[in-house]
Amino acid sequence: MHNSNRVIRRDERYDNKILRLNETLFSNANGYIGVRGTLEEGVPADFSTMRGMYLAGVYETIPMKQAESLCNLIEEKQTMLNVADTQSIDLYICGERFDMGTGELIKNQRILDMDGGFTSREIIWKSPLGNTVKIVTKRIAHLAVPQLFTIEYSVTSLDFDGEIVFDSWHIADVKNYSDPTDPRLASESPSYLNVVSSEVVGDSTICVSKTGVSGISIASASAHLLLGEDDHIEVCDNDNDKRLCSYIKAHICQDQEIRLVKFCSFSDSLRCQDPKNDALMVLNDALKKAGTDGKGLMDLYQDQSNILKDFWQHSGMEIMGDEDLNLSMSFNMYQLFCSAPRTPGYSMAAKGLTGEGYEGHYFWDTEMYALPFFTLTDTDLAKNILHFRYKTLDKAKENAALLGHKKGALYPWRTITGQECSGYFPSGTAAYHINGAVSYAIVQYYLTTGDKDYILKEGAEILIETSRLWLDTGNYDRKGNFVINEVTGPDEYTCMVDNNFYTNCMAAHGMKWTIKLLEKYSDTAEIISLKQRLCLTDKELSDIKKAADNIYLPYDEELGINPQDDSFLQKPIWDLEATPKEEFPLLLHYHPLHLYRYQVCKQADTVLAHFLFPESADKTTQEKSFRYYEKITTHDSSLSTCVFSMQASRLGLYDEAVSYLGDSAKLDLLNLHGNSSDGVHTANMGGSYMAFVFGFGGVRITEEGLSFNPFLPGTVTGYSFKFGYFGRLLQLSINEKEIVVTLISGDEISFKHGEKTYTITGGEKCIIKR
Repeated sequence: MHNSNRVIRRDERYDNKILRLNETLFSNANGYIGVRGTLEEGVPADFSTMRGMYLAGVYETIPMKQAESLCNLIEEKQTMLNVADTQSIDLYICGERFDMGTGELIKNQRILDMDGGFTSREIIWKSPLGNTVKIVTKRIAHLAVPQLFTIEYSVTSLDFDGEIVFDSWHIADVKNYSDPTDPRLASESPSYLNVVSSEVVGDSTICVSKTGVSGISIASASAHLLLGEDDHIEVCDNDNDKRLCSYIKAHICQDQEIRLVKFCSFSDSLRCQDPKNDALMVLNDALKKAGTDGKGLMDLYQDQSNILKDFWQHSGMEIMGDEDLNLSMSFNMYQLFCSAPRTPGYSMAAKGLTGEGYEGHYFWDTEMYALPFFTLTDTDLAKNILHFRYKTLDKAKENAALLGHKKGALYPWRTITGQECSGYFPSGTAAYHINGAVSYAIVQYYLTTGDKDYILKEGAEILIETSRLWLDTGNYDRKGNFVINEVTGPDEYTCMVDNNFYTNCMAAHGMKWTIKLLEKYSDTAEIISLKQRLCLTDKELSDIKKAADNIYLPYDEELGINPQDDSFLQKPIWDLEATPKEEFPLLLHYHPLHLYRYQVCKQADTVLAHFLFPESADKTTQEKSFRYYEKITTHDSSLSTCVFSMQASRLGLYDEAVSYLGDSAKLDLLNLHGNSSDGVHTANMGGSYMAFVFGFGGVRITEEGLSFNPFLPGTVTGYSFKFGYFGRLLQLSINEKEIVVTLISGDEISFKHGEKTYTITGGEKCIIKR
């Protein structure tokens, strides 16, 4: 693995395990289309492949029958769809089908170019009959045209003259992937799409499918351009009504290159009224831009490069002295950018658009871990994600009512449409801290951007309804403390507890900021109207303030730590050292009730609360808590090591911070959890960014403003990163001798380092000696 202008190159063995992982790592996405990096020619039947193409937010509703139908338990869910397969291309060389499992594989390399925004395969293959070809593919999910996906398939003869044939498929009859042994994946694999039509229109193929329950129509269209050979035959044929094949034939001479460009477009009825015509229009526009000679292809490729150039100019990070970490962080940031919804009102799935892990559901992960990256680098994408919670606020109110709440909104643990999709409520619906993640994200977005308009139009209403939920959930104990019982915190190995420290911190924060922002903008017409529409009384506001001021935060004087919850320290400690490695992750090997009876954590819980809310405990308590939970945390969740890294940085435990960040940043590229083949871990990618920027960089954005407290970790000799703050673009750089803060663009700004305040104007640098 090496980094050259943000390029990943990997020599690939023809091995099922490696291919499955590379399907994820070399996937293509643009916020609307996601395409797994599967081989165009497919794999043998005994290989396990997740051959998928996905459209953001497109889903089917399916049954989720409960073993016991208790009151208001969820009995249906949404799942993401594998839509029509347009990436399949079979190549025949003088009658022999290209198959890497036969003949001699002389070269086989995968490439991800994060500056150009494409993936590529470079292959040299000698057929069983002795004909040698060089094959290069280039795949792009276009950022400038989110409905467009292209494959450029180049064939060069190295030692023969003869006929080559492309069988380019457009397959409407597809199924989702499933694995009944893994709770993170779907347990069934039916075909959720009914093929409505599959036809040839001119030189293009067009397929339309529709879901049976959600009623969503999906259209896909494809067409081809053959370059390097004038005399060719292209015939579109219909195979069994659900599989269209375009046959492209050409004669090739030794040292000649022939290129086939496949254009694929997609549309759906969630976004337009006539997906079929919309897909055809996008396809025809792309063909027109490319031109019959293919020269316009460079314009399409340049559009991709320009968008990514702008992205890196606003978010670029460079790490000196640790090439692997530098490449890993670039990969994580690139994947986040490609996974973010380009349409307001959609969110980011746990696996982005790279695989079917967690069935394409949105979790609290997005707001807590991924959103900070966009808040600092692309506020438009951040607002798209935030708008999803406003768009689904009414469904959150319905969800709260199902759980017996008379007021307020409770966001679902996992969802696509805003309805709860969690069938196991102890570690799902009971995780009320999802509300806290949403409110925290709103406040951090506001503190970073000063976007008053967003607060008045959307944010304030969400804050009010989530605060109402906290008020309705909690109660006062005999000592006058506001307590919150029977909830689950971030640690899913400890469920249904009283006074989860993290949840209570989140609740207090959300309620305090609700009061703060309503008071700040109390005279605006928007807030006056909002209070009237929601029947929000002064008495209710007073109750919210009182609950926030009197929230109960558990503390154990003997250990000097904040217990994770009221009963946590009463339980025996799980012996992690005596647990065989093959029994991790524990959730796949132990009954949930068994796990719940021990002091064992799947992920950071109280440690995360301390990082987000440093005022919740003094530094001594935070450090003792860090050491305590460090010993009993398995990090079975990908959301864990990044949190330990950022909190270690905050506490000055720099060696631990470096170690934990490495585990987090390199998780997918090195497949550290062994499940990256199901899709990337977008939240961990956001978490590794947080660990670097907020941890190593010491960036803090609070009500008091912006501050830095950077340090130089481990073998890293220097680093720099860019980020936005109140419409300004800044860069923080550090090396062994100095810290440099540059205001690249925007108005004058002040910030703190240590106890000193500095002020710089546009284009200026502030140099602080170390």
